Amino acid sequence: MIRSSVSNCPVPTEQQPLNEYEELKSSWLFRDCTLTWREYLTKIVWAWGLSLIFAAPVAATSFPLHKDLSHFLLSSAAGGSVGIIFLLTRLYLGWSYIRSRLYSPIIFYEESGWYDGHNWAKPQDILDRDRLIVSYEIRPILQRIKLTFVGLVGLFIAGSIVWQLL
Repeated sequence: MIRSSVSNCPVPTEQQPLNEYEELKSSWLFRDCTLTWREYLTKIVWAWGLSLIFAAPVAATSFPLHKDLSHFLLSSAAGGSVGIIFLLTRLYLGWSYIRSRLYSPIIFYEESGWYDGHNWAKPQDILDRDRLIVSYEIRPILQRIKLTFVGLVGLFIAGSIVWQLL
């Protein structure tokens, strides 16, 4: 955990936005968003492959391999993308939460439980630092996730067109 540079910060260390960001950035699921594009897409393809393990048998019941291979492949690919949609949604929500905590000038925190919440106004230097992190670290990650969603929609549309042509 990174110690706050504000000596009188009442927010518990684990609830300080910068520490939440560092924890999220190092967690096994969310750190994949910080990889290079190639490594990131490789992880997405692996996740799609794992999701395909569950989607392919379902598609095989509707489109037997020996009778309708093309529809089986397209429906398996579409079914496998459901896991990717869940994964991308989770990634986007996690990073968006941290973005809002860092960007906000007022931090809500709990001292000992859900029943004793308080607000703390960030000093300007902390607010500026946090907003720089949002601009240069988190915004590109959220853009990457959005682009992945757009690519997935594009693939779905392409698959739908191919489906109609078959």
